[in-house]
Amino acid sequence: MVICYRSNAQDSTGNPLTISVYGEFYYSYDFSKPLNGEKSNFIYNHKRHNEITANLIYVKANYKKQNYRANLGAMVGTYAEYNLASEPTWAQFIYEANAGFKLSQKYNLWFDIGIMPSHLGFESAVGGDCWNLTRSLLAEGSPYYEAGAKLSYTSKNEKLYASFLLLNGWQRIRKPTAISDLPSIGFQVQYKPKDRWILNYGNFIGSAQPDSLNALRHFHNVYIQYESPKKWGLILGFDLGIDKYNPTDYGLWYSPVVILRYKWTSRWSAAARLEYYFDKQGIIFPTLSPNGFQTFGASLNQDYKINNHIKFRLEYKYLQSKDAIFNNQNERNHTITSACIFSF
Repeated sequence: MVICYRSNAQDSTGNPLTISVYGEFYYSYDFSKPLNGEKSNFIYNHKRHNEITANLIYVKANYKKQNYRANLGAMVGTYAEYNLASEPTWAQFIYEANAGFKLSQKYNLWFDIGIMPSHLGFESAVGGDCWNLTRSLLAEGSPYYEAGAKLSYTSKNEKLYASFLLLNGWQRIRKPTAISDLPSIGFQVQYKPKDRWILNYGNFIGSAQPDSLNALRHFHNVYIQYESPKKWGLILGFDLGIDKYNPTDYGLWYSPVVILRYKWTSRWSAAARLEYYFDKQGIIFPTLSPNGFQTFGASLNQDYKINNHIKFRLEYKYLQSKDAIFNNQNERNHTITSACIFSF
């Protein structure tokens, strides 16, 4: 079961401070029955098997006035435990910590610095914002958060958004001592040609490996999102990355994904996902197997919205790989995850 709880408190007098509380608890059953109670090592969300626990709980304060803004959030949960395991202990509890100011009175141009959600992809660690209960392989293989500085622009009609970032690295709060080269960079441009359409491109260029390998990672993410006025929604996404897999050779990985959502009524909705992840050299998902990580996935979830604050979810996910890379040396993996989302 996943329970998400989000509370926003802002008084009617225009108080610039907003407090949010979010909670996400879940129960997931992995039919490979991992002996250590953990799903496969490439999974970072809803990680625990046959256990009721929290994926993400955070408390966040947002402050925004005309020319200034700031976010500060603290979190706990298995998402933080597994996805931030390489960070120093103090950083594993930070959900967001950033501040920014407006650079122009004429244009919507901002400078922000700190720890922020990733600019890459259409899924986040916040399950309530995602169409599917669990995250896609594409999302699990790319950053959920980043630390650095961002320059962003939004057009007056809000159809165009663009940002340029200097980053500490590939999903890094503290830059590793083994990576001392120049900061990594990122770019994002999002365009909304018509209502309900989103066209998005984002990239990352920088080092994610020790300086001794002299490796430069190139990563690109594109997606198209459409939501009809009544029932249907569609997301088409694609990731492509290039990096070294040994001291001399570069390899690539890629991942296409299709998500279709249908709203039966104002309370009932369903979403289906088809995906494939190719990482033969094990750059993102090392397996030490002959064919690396070449995995097809399909999932189906049903959601029930009790009201604007509470939602229940249920999902079945199937994964199949060329090699026996899943727990207990299986080529196939089946999981069922149930969910409940609270949002206030």
